[in-house]
Amino acid sequence: MSNVIEMHHPLIKHKITMLRDETTGTNEFRKLVEEIAMLMGYEALADLKTKNIAIKTPIEATVQPILDGRKPAVLPILRAGLGMLGGMLALLPNAKVGHIGMSRDERTHQPKTYYCKLPPYIEDRLIIVVDPMLATGGSLIDAVSEIKARGGKTIKCMCIIAAPEGVEAFTKAHPDVLLYVGAIDRCLNADAYICPGLGDAGDRIFGTPERDLI
Repeated sequence: MSNVIEMHHPLIKHKITMLRDETTGTNEFRKLVEEIAMLMGYEALADLKTKNIAIKTPIEATVQPILDGRKPAVLPILRAGLGMLGGMLALLPNAKVGHIGMSRDERTHQPKTYYCKLPPYIEDRLIIVVDPMLATGGSLIDAVSEIKARGGKTIKCMCIIAAPEGVEAFTKAHPDVLLYVGAIDRCLNADAYICPGLGDAGDRIFGTPERDLI
């Protein structure tokens, strides 16, 4: 799977282990998700385009690189993806932000889109889709399909933990999209949860089950 990049940085692995621990509380969990997103983003954005400009330091005139092109767009998949947004904006404070709302049918485990708001000129931007968990792959597949349908061309995806089933499904559906993963776990269980995983990322980030928000 040439479009899948699994991260092996020791700090990422260390923080993911802390995420998995059931004794990790909501506040610490949020901070860890944000920190992991920033570490993963640093790696995923290594190929950003730059251009040279002339500036003057306190010592002399010089020509130095800055980012080129339209500002990237960060698109969290609601709701858990919001936990990764702060880490990405720490790297790209001027990035545009869109949102994609996906919900999962608890019986069929299939996703459905209920909200999609993208920044303007999406076709000219690097788009980074963030979601902590890649289980069946359905939500991410549909999110990327939605972005492409609306004109998005250059897309990268970042997930902290993935199941091999989801990785395989995503790469088949979108072989042209790079997928950055913090860890690829063993499998999905009968309820389509990642094993060993970390439970429900949204519940642990926000401290409340999704069903209680209705």
